[in-house]
Amino acid sequence: MTYWQAEVETMSRADLEKLQLEYLKKTIRIATNSPFYNKIFKEHHITSDSICSLDDLKKIPFTTKEDLRNNYPFGMAAIPIQQCVRLHSSSGTTGNPTVVLHSAKDLNEWANQVARCMYMVGLRDTDIFQNTSGYGMFTGGLGFQYGAEKLGALTVPAAAGNTKRQLKFITDFGTTCLHIIPSYATRLAEVMRESGIDPRRDTKLHTVCIGAEPHSEEQRLRIEELLGVKAYNCFGMSEMNGPGVAFECKEQNGMHIWEDYVIVEIIDPVTLEHVPEGEVGELVLTTINREAMPLLRYRTRDLTRIISGDCPCGRTHKRIDRFKGRSDDMIILKGVNLFPIQIETVLMKFKELGNNYLITIDQDEMQIEVELSDLFTDDYSVLQRLTKEITRQLKDELLLTPKLKLVGRGSLPVQEGKAVRVKDLRKF
Repeated sequence: MTYWQAEVETMSRADLEKLQLEYLKKTIRIATNSPFYNKIFKEHHITSDSICSLDDLKKIPFTTKEDLRNNYPFGMAAIPIQQCVRLHSSSGTTGNPTVVLHSAKDLNEWANQVARCMYMVGLRDTDIFQNTSGYGMFTGGLGFQYGAEKLGALTVPAAAGNTKRQLKFITDFGTTCLHIIPSYATRLAEVMRESGIDPRRDTKLHTVCIGAEPHSEEQRLRIEELLGVKAYNCFGMSEMNGPGVAFECKEQNGMHIWEDYVIVEIIDPVTLEHVPEGEVGELVLTTINREAMPLLRYRTRDLTRIISGDCPCGRTHKRIDRFKGRSDDMIILKGVNLFPIQIETVLMKFKELGNNYLITIDQDEMQIEVELSDLFTDDYSVLQRLTKEITRQLKDELLLTPKLKLVGRGSLPVQEGKAVRVKDLRKF
């Protein structure tokens, strides 16, 4: 077994927790320089000396996205702005954007995180890595770019969109690995097929790193089948740097979350109390290896659980499960709580269905439009039976009956960025 940083990745739990406490105390000292945290610490009598164990983290109030917006642009900074070398920001379409600041050291540590993830799934300096994420304020582009360069791979910063150009790069440059969002991976496979390109015969692709939008295990398996690759799930968010916070290893039994960079908590999003290990709750993260803008007990709104037990890969860092959804993306319909990922899980089981679907909610009704695949034969009786069976499985999963509409391939809008899966037309 080989590791990027064996001494860290296989550290005993006792030593890892000792390291976390050391880093946490240092982070408290750094965060005291932040106008936001300085006020919080004074109100709650928190100092580095008052943090004597990891349990003492609970003394610190939660930080939320609203806190970042309310302290826009630089109220969360813990070092002088002239010592920061980059910022990333959300779009801010619903108010102030969230801004995350980085020092040169922060960027180096972030690149190391991503390189560690890539090495974990078998990528090496002999690989050719093509990045199909947008560059700029979105963290997926530069995050993977710097990580791949630290790994030593030849990088192709293709950026988002322009599928024909993506395919030319893949075939001409001998690309072996892609970073790609799940919905675009299926779109890329469709254009390959339309162009007469067999990914197994005509490309050298063997690995894709997928993330940035929720996706089911069924969709991951479909991507592997369509592109002839191994697809590894990755998790990142700009508030925690970006990609590289957690990543699947080759065992693919959960994402290792790098605990020398963050402390992990899982809480009940209503009571805000810790849930027992193995139960689903909201992921809360504390950065412990960042200096420009540390975040303490940040509520991600992502719903997941800690996977108990040891991973056969030998890494000792905790594993988190595939996300069930986001607490703020939950749909409440007729008194039932559900997540779009539940619908995708059902749809992706049917080979007769394509990859594009749209959920529309109006009043108390849900309509699901999903495209048929080329494997479907134009037979009305077959269409009726298929519609009935999919509807039955959706009802079993959702505990309500949606209207299902099967449409021809190409009927629904195609996005080369993050897919829009839900249109909620209700007025609240």
